[in-house]
Amino acid sequence: MSGIDALPPLREVIAQHGLSAKKSLGQNFLLDLNLTAKIARQAGELTQADVLEIGPGPGGLTRGLLAQGARRVLAIEKDARCLPALAQIAAAYPGRLEVINGDALEIDPLAHLTPPIRIVANLPYNVGTELLVRWLTPKDWPPFWESLTLMFQREVAERIVAQPGSKAYGRLAILAQWRCAAHIAMSLPPGAFTPPPKVSSAVVHLTALPAPRYPADPQKLERVVARAFNQRRKMLRAALKGYAPDIEDKLIAAGIQPTDRAETVDLERFCALARLV
Repeated sequence: MSGIDALPPLREVIAQHGLSAKKSLGQNFLLDLNLTAKIARQAGELTQADVLEIGPGPGGLTRGLLAQGARRVLAIEKDARCLPALAQIAAAYPGRLEVINGDALEIDPLAHLTPPIRIVANLPYNVGTELLVRWLTPKDWPPFWESLTLMFQREVAERIVAQPGSKAYGRLAILAQWRCAAHIAMSLPPGAFTPPPKVSSAVVHLTALPAPRYPADPQKLERVVARAFNQRRKMLRAALKGYAPDIEDKLIAAGIQPTDRAETVDLERFCALARLV
């Protein structure tokens, strides 16, 4: 009997341990093990990798990752109610699952993981974007992870992969696409979750590039992009007014018309502008 076959269905696990999803923790449980296995497959070959999972809940995706052959999984779970259910999974896969009870925003996972490392998670909605931005903006690049396979609200997923000229295009798209290859790997309807959220969800797969697509200082690029999109309806000469005394000249030198708006400017030209300012 394989480990996943030896474990009870997730609905039984939830009933046994009283694991009703908590809105305050951004919890929406995915109980269909066929779907969790499919998400695990989106992460690619795992047999030679350690996997970091945030917010495993009762462990549906955790089971998928282990059954998919992950060398080792580190699961960080804030909700102590989920620990007995995760302990059952650890017992079914001896030596391959470590669970830490704590806040993913405060824990350094590197002490518990051996490269190569992949991050795979159905992220709690209330911390998902913050964690993604942290993973995309480390002090050094390449980062500690090879790839991210992450579940988000569909709206957030579309912002990550958005192209210039679309309403979804903004800071998150530039942060993600500057140093990663990103695509939406699969979509899930609200009914796939318990309780069903009000919105659809999507899994985004990001692969870290060896180096950024275009040269730029990360902090300068972040500041220019944040300022440009904070007033996205304004022309860039107005949105960036005061950022540099000769901002119109710098915009033109970067191949940007001063009358352009942020959502029409591609990644390459934002990087050129960051170098000039």
